[in-house]
Amino acid sequence: MNIKRLLVDVVTVFAVTLIVSAIVTLLWNLIVHGASTMDWETSFRFAILFAIILPWIETRRSKGGVQSSGVGGGA
Repeated sequence: MNIKRLLVDVVTVFAVTLIVSAIVTLLWNLIVHGASTMDWETSFRFAILFAIILPWIETRRSKGGVQSSGVGGGA
């Protein structure tokens, strides 16, 4: 995987994760606490974590380093 593709994947995963986790925390706070606040700290933590881990796993899969195993799949 070239560096340009890796950077595009990292930025894409970061942006999607940040938006989704911000919306989820907003909805959680609205439903449970009745307050319209977002937990930006948690949103950024998840976004950074997933932006590092998911492209790394995809890179390892494409090189043949990680094989996906089916959960509960018999032979």
